Amino acid sequence: MSTPKIQPPQLPKGTRDFYPESMRVQNFIFDTWRRAALRFGYEEYEGPMFEHLELYTGKSGDEIVSQLYDFTDKGDRRIALRPEMTPTLARLVIQKGNSLKKPFKWFSLPRLFRYERAQKGRLREFFQLNLDIIGTDSIFAEADLLAAIASMLFDFGLKAEDFVIGVSSRKLLNTYLQEIGTPDASKVYPILDRRLKIGKESFEMELAAAGLSKEQSEKLDQFMNCKSVNDVDAIIQSEASKEALAEIQRLFGTLKAAGYADCVTLDLSVVRGLAYYTGIVFEVFDKGKSMRAIAGGGRYDSLCEKLGGSRVPGVGFGMGDVVLADLLNDHGLLPDPKQILDVYVASFTNDMDQIFKVASIFRAKGFSVSHPLAEAKLGKQMEQANNQGAKWVVYVDGDKAPEGQFEFKNLATGELGTGTPETIAKIISQ
Repeated sequence: MSTPKIQPPQLPKGTRDFYPESMRVQNFIFDTWRRAALRFGYEEYEGPMFEHLELYTGKSGDEIVSQLYDFTDKGDRRIALRPEMTPTLARLVIQKGNSLKKPFKWFSLPRLFRYERAQKGRLREFFQLNLDIIGTDSIFAEADLLAAIASMLFDFGLKAEDFVIGVSSRKLLNTYLQEIGTPDASKVYPILDRRLKIGKESFEMELAAAGLSKEQSEKLDQFMNCKSVNDVDAIIQSEASKEALAEIQRLFGTLKAAGYADCVTLDLSVVRGLAYYTGIVFEVFDKGKSMRAIAGGGRYDSLCEKLGGSRVPGVGFGMGDVVLADLLNDHGLLPDPKQILDVYVASFTNDMDQIFKVASIFRAKGFSVSHPLAEAKLGKQMEQANNQGAKWVVYVDGDKAPEGQFEFKNLATGELGTGTPETIAKIISQ
């Protein structure tokens, strides 16, 4: 009887493998994110990869469960892999309460999980940069976040003409919905979030189902089509709407003073589907909006309160790695995925003890160093040096070097030389 053939393991749908080449690109994104966050004065934090399910249902309702990876653990507790980081942050804030000196600025680089259809720009497992400011309701917190977004995208090599930060306001939208007599604004937000995806006819049908008359729908459509602050100002009437619009104007003024005016624009189509947003909301797109949002976020002053804590104002955003990598790739801004090595230590005589000794000397000087792990002909060693992207080769036993010195070679130019480890280190560092 023949043994059944074992099927090779398959990669789960919507996930990625990171071979070293891919990991180098991934670390380029992580490192750029982290440098930018630290430059703006944010501190890094982390949380567990899974949380109690009620942390998410308490924020978004039971309907969120269909979008999660949830399970019951051995203690009969309902658990979910985290789909976003903001609820975890809110939990951390609630747990520490007043012992956290506010306002504070935190960032995190979590791995997140969402059970949804895998497609271009959206996977079931992904990484995301989160920046949040907790403990202030000042509009200058939003200004700091948007400046950080623009600055880090510049760090990646993008230019102001390559992306746009679209800014809107849930507060302004809410006050305008009250102006036109909307019966239940909470039913309208999800429809507005889908507005550009479902077409005018479906949009009007869904608004009618939410209780809006044809006249109300027309007024709302006119509002959503406004392209400037002046356009909005000509439509709104209530004092509350005027105050909400003034907040946007103040934000734009500060960003202009900081040098980011070319990166931001009013975009009332930005609604954000999550119910916990209370004020300014924003999304970042490539200039032609040819792909999904690069980043998105907004103000969530009531989230901690919804989860059982006190009211703590907060504002933040998330930037996913998948769409960002696609955008950088389109602009030729991803780094070469090949390995780059400072020094490869080789030997004519396969003196392994000397190889390890010399490698330790150069590693102690701060260089990345590799070497053969078994006896091999010099040709094989040089082949490995090239495969690992070595810039220099140091020979531990060349007969042309005086005692205490070593022969070395620049693999890019073919230049040969001899010198002490200190001399070689200075040459390599130039």
